[in-house]
Amino acid sequence: MKRKDYEDALEGLQAELVGVSRWLRASGKRLLVILEGRDAAGKGGTIRAITEHLDTRSYRVVALPKPSDRESTQWYFQRYVTHLPAAGEFVLFDRSWYNRAGVEPLMGFCSQAQYAQFLDDCPIFERMLADDGILLLKYWLAVDQAEQETRFAERAEDPLKRWKLSPIDVAAREKYAEIGRLRDVMLERTHAAHAPWFVVDYNDQRRGQLTLIRHLLDRLPDTSVPSPITELPALREAPERERLADPSFWIGDRD
Repeated sequence: MKRKDYEDALEGLQAELVGVSRWLRASGKRLLVILEGRDAAGKGGTIRAITEHLDTRSYRVVALPKPSDRESTQWYFQRYVTHLPAAGEFVLFDRSWYNRAGVEPLMGFCSQAQYAQFLDDCPIFERMLADDGILLLKYWLAVDQAEQETRFAERAEDPLKRWKLSPIDVAAREKYAEIGRLRDVMLERTHAAHAPWFVVDYNDQRRGQLTLIRHLLDRLPDTSVPSPITELPALREAPERERLADPSFWIGDRD
């Protein structure tokens, strides 16, 4: 998709997202969006597109590292609970508790018993979230293996993007089909009306972002809340110039 077409379409969607943020604060609703998907699919870029123009106090992005030794002994969902949205908040999970449905069984980071227990427990856990009023949407970002390999190569060549490649990403490259089978089980076992899954084609990242954001907006109820300020009254006096008692504090040019 051409950049100009993408940016024009994204601007309108971002304006609607600002309205959603205003609606959340006014209504006290809580919105939780989970982004899962293939490595290099574009989760980070999608989160940036969603949050670019939002009040930083109105949303949080959660991207947890691997659990500590102490966290590994807790109830599996425990460390995620503290990051759930409060009234008026929009929380986005860049990967989530669904690590236990994908990367953990894939790489042997959990036992088969723990994996099976997660598939039993997850729908119950998410039912509790929905019953408490949290609006929960879950997206899987899908990418063909050839496109994924192109993005991996780009990251490996670019010193500004190499940090995005982890040893786990490299190890998982040979397990593309197995990841797909784990994903299909996850979708089958954890999809529900109160916590639905949606799969988005991200072979074209720009088109994928627009599709996801449009879908997210359409899944919400009427979020119309009037903007508190639409125009500014004129100043009673002429604008003043910024002045310091001690001008040595300035950095850069100040003519």
